[in-house]
Amino acid sequence: MRLSAWQAIAPHRESMTPKVLAVVEPVLAVLGAEPDPHAWVFWGDDPGLRYLIAVATPSGLITCNVRVNLPQEGPRASAKVVRWSRVQVGDLAVETAPGGHMIMGAQLEGNVFRATDDQVLEAAGFVLAVLAGIDGRPLPDLDRLASKPAPARSITRKRSAGGG
Repeated sequence: MRLSAWQAIAPHRESMTPKVLAVVEPVLAVLGAEPDPHAWVFWGDDPGLRYLIAVATPSGLITCNVRVNLPQEGPRASAKVVRWSRVQVGDLAVETAPGGHMIMGAQLEGNVFRATDDQVLEAAGFVLAVLAGIDGRPLPDLDRLASKPAPARSITRKRSAGGG
């Protein structure tokens, strides 16, 4: 999901205002992120105060900590590039439930990465991009992955009379 798309779904209206993004975007650009990069936002317990943005780049994973409103200072962003060889990622797991519901989970740099239903495809794509970076493979085209149709909801197969 592009960083600009996160603005529309921010859980707190002050989290991603133009004033906040004005301090985030230059930091991401200096560390090698493209304009309006594919990112994942870990909102945390209080997204009105702080959250983390993760961006996969050819050099490594950018982790950008955002403080929304510091007293007498306004928003602040601090970021670093974690080289691919040092990125910590847990197993990517996906579960389906009746009715076609999907749940995805992973851990990325100590942050719990969860997604459900419609976000699973994009979230799994982001984690797979991180895994590709760790393995030294080119990062996948996340725009292409996000535009794939959702997986079929259910597949039913009849057993043959012979068992099996």
